[in-house]
Amino acid sequence: MKVLVTGGAGYIGSHTTLSLLDDGHDVVVLDNLCNSNAESVRRVEEISGRHVEFRRVDLLDAVALDAVFAEFRFDSVIHFAGLKAVGESVEKPLAYYQNNVVGTLNLLHAMERAEVRTLVFSSSATVYGASDRVPLNEHEPLDASNPYGRTKEQIEDILSDLGAADPRWRVALLRYFNPAGAHESGRIGEDPQGTPNNLLPFVAQVAVGRREKVTVFGGDYPTPDGTGIRDYIHVMDLAAGHIAAVGFLNNRSGVFRWNLGTGRGSSVLEVIQAFSEAVGHKVKHEFADRRPGDAAVSYADPAAALADLGWSAHRTLAQMCEDHWRWQRNNPFGYSNDVAVPSLHGK
Repeated sequence: MKVLVTGGAGYIGSHTTLSLLDDGHDVVVLDNLCNSNAESVRRVEEISGRHVEFRRVDLLDAVALDAVFAEFRFDSVIHFAGLKAVGESVEKPLAYYQNNVVGTLNLLHAMERAEVRTLVFSSSATVYGASDRVPLNEHEPLDASNPYGRTKEQIEDILSDLGAADPRWRVALLRYFNPAGAHESGRIGEDPQGTPNNLLPFVAQVAVGRREKVTVFGGDYPTPDGTGIRDYIHVMDLAAGHIAAVGFLNNRSGVFRWNLGTGRGSSVLEVIQAFSEAVGHKVKHEFADRRPGDAAVSYADPAAALADLGWSAHRTLAQMCEDHWRWQRNNPFGYSNDVAVPSLHGK
């Protein structure tokens, strides 16, 4: 099967591209590199021993997008491309709606013109908003509380309407929780531009000496240790979920929704402790006030993905931290390792 992966040079996209290659598929990566690095694609080729076609294209460029669909005959598309920082989306909502929603519309029009109607969409648990119901299942009402989450929710609506209007479409909406970890080789991993928006890469950058300490937002939640609890899922388990979705859609029409998570929550302090154990020394942290809108506890009910796809996450928090640390230790400044590190600690 020939698969187009939009945003395939990014964190989840590169790991999914590697899993697709390992599963025997041919892959074309499309990425504008605004928040990623083409080095990740080269390393995917290195690890897999297979060639990946790469096209530097922005989804807002409809002409260039059509050219890619004219050059290759795709069987399916996995769509990761888009801006993804919650805080930035609050500051720059127009950029998020333009890039995420309009970019997706351009992709769907290009797919229609090329008669490619199988799509796996990278959605997010942010579509549920700050719900206090746990575990979250696919029947929960959607109530995204920031522009980033609302772009995901709007795209889900568009795809649902498209599937209802044209039964030839085969669509999977994958709502995943908090990706973490890296490929076991330590050659590809998360390389956020600027200040990380997620906990694990921030902890990793503190551990490797790039940042002074982790700020823990809120130590007075109604949880066992007072810190927020989230569902962290290993990026390779997440990649496997996309492969399972592609296979499921191979002979089924319609629009399907699945949570991809572990079904277990870990607190901020538990994550810091697990990462400290992986590193071999304590990762410094300090407490600050809660951030508005943050739920105390959020984790997935992944039962539907197990029942429909035969998929479940099996890597532990310890494995996530060990693999994430291996990547960060070997690549202290991500894919741009031309900067000296102040100090390195641990094993």
